[in-house]
Amino acid sequence: MRLWHEALIPQLPRQQLLGQWRECIALLGNGWGKKHKTVDYVFTYSDKKLLRYAGLVYDEMIKRGYSPDYKRVIYALSRRYNYEITEANSLLHALDNETPYSEHNEEYLQECLLNLNTKGIKI
Repeated sequence: MRLWHEALIPQLPRQQLLGQWRECIALLGNGWGKKHKTVDYVFTYSDKKLLRYAGLVYDEMIKRGYSPDYKRVIYALSRRYNYEITEANSLLHALDNETPYSEHNEEYLQECLLNLNTKGIKI
């Protein structure tokens, strides 16, 4: 499990981008109930940060002609918190002032680039 540095989202290859969408849905659904040191930091923040990040991934998928189902985000939130669907949907409209994760700094960007490089992906 990994959330790539958000600056890399527009450059991620297809496999990593689609995997990132699955990660977002899983994390919004409480990360499959499993701890993972690489992404546990997301649980120390408001869900709005993850929703913002998922929105960036979603937008990139749309730009590339994919058809991701944003309803999966709403359903994941409703399962995680027992929200009514309308309550979960209203969270999606409260993201204007959200900032990136503080962990997504220059050092993390370099770590992500190195990780991709070990997979043979040059960005």
